[in-house]
Amino acid sequence: MQLHTLNGHIQSIYLVEYPDKLMLLDGCCRADCDLVAHFVTTTLNRPLSDLKLIVVTHMHPDHAGGAHKLRDITGAKIATSNAPGHWYQGFDGIMMHLTDILLARWVASRKGKKQGFMWYPRKLRADIFLADGVTIPGYDEWQIHHSPGHTDRDICLHHLPSNTLYVADLMVKVKGKLIPPFPVFYPKRYLNSLLMLKTLKPEFLLLAHDGKIEFSSIDFNYLLKKAPSIPMTHWRSVKSKLKQIFKKG
Repeated sequence: MQLHTLNGHIQSIYLVEYPDKLMLLDGCCRADCDLVAHFVTTTLNRPLSDLKLIVVTHMHPDHAGGAHKLRDITGAKIATSNAPGHWYQGFDGIMMHLTDILLARWVASRKGKKQGFMWYPRKLRADIFLADGVTIPGYDEWQIHHSPGHTDRDICLHHLPSNTLYVADLMVKVKGKLIPPFPVFYPKRYLNSLLMLKTLKPEFLLLAHDGKIEFSSIDFNYLLKKAPSIPMTHWRSVKSKLKQIFKKG
């Protein structure tokens, strides 16, 4: 197994290469599809049909945005958590989907990236649904760990031989410190996911936005202290900002 890291639109893209197949550890942004296709055909000199599996760890634009398009052009299957239903359900889901796309565009502008196409379906049409603790079909050295909190369906991918864990957005680095992501819809589940990670003790972590780090470098006391006790969501943030504005007024 060889792991390739690509500098995506607003996140790292992890592409796993085997002699007979390729796997994406996440569905990346819709704007990343051409980058992934070019890397496979030009840098690796392999046909696009060698991409056999795209894992989607959760439904945010930089993790699910390119999944459907990449499946269309490669024939790959999409695998995701077996959480019931769709993340962006109903009217609230429609509004949250739009908000998440706008937030992704804002992050791209903060990174100085030229704005790329970010629209993607809010409902994932997956082929494979992965339960907690199973290994990925066809990739038996990769084990799935459910890690909800950020959303209700986050998963981590554990490469057992190297004891390396792709944690997606379980944590992010801000000013050199690892902190919880935004949003955190389910704080109790998020805390349990952090404790699961602490118990697993992988040697390395792959972060969606900060590359590869050593597990031993994580300050769990600080991270657990920063873990929210109430949901940190889009609407709560808006209400908090409005309260501050009215107080100043």
